[in-house]
Amino acid sequence: MPDLPGYHLAAGEGEAYDFLSTLSVVKASGTATGGTLAVVEQRLPAGFSPPPHIHHDEDEASYLLSGQIRAQVGGQQFAAGAGSFLWLPRDVQHGFVVSDDGPCAILVITTPAGFDRFVAEVGSPTTITDRLPEPSEPDVPRLIEIAGRFGIEFPPPPAPS
Repeated sequence: MPDLPGYHLAAGEGEAYDFLSTLSVVKASGTATGGTLAVVEQRLPAGFSPPPHIHHDEDEASYLLSGQIRAQVGGQQFAAGAGSFLWLPRDVQHGFVVSDDGPCAILVITTPAGFDRFVAEVGSPTTITDRLPEPSEPDVPRLIEIAGRFGIEFPPPPAPS
């Protein structure tokens, strides 16, 4: 790995994106870390729930800074609040829902980097970092296409029994 300089970002600093109606701030990009990892701070609205998905190219660690979520990792269910840590290994389906009681903030760390580029490609750069973006409907075919390029899969829901 080439020699990379250290750096510091204060609260509120980083590359900010409106990413699927969340405020996602890249704190450590693959460029800054030589591809070793990416760190993205996400602020998510109450009730936010990405569809269950699988990262095939990276492992993910999530640290809840505030709020509450219910998470599913493989066949396990977790209730997680501020200070909770979740390990989401690659190739394991996972998903979560933010409590209806209020928003949450999560620090997402992926290794190797790549999730930061996914956020940048799907999201729109924003300078508004003091509040959540206005809710909007995602362009699902575009999301699925870009996700596929980053090794992220959205499996179909199980058939009703």
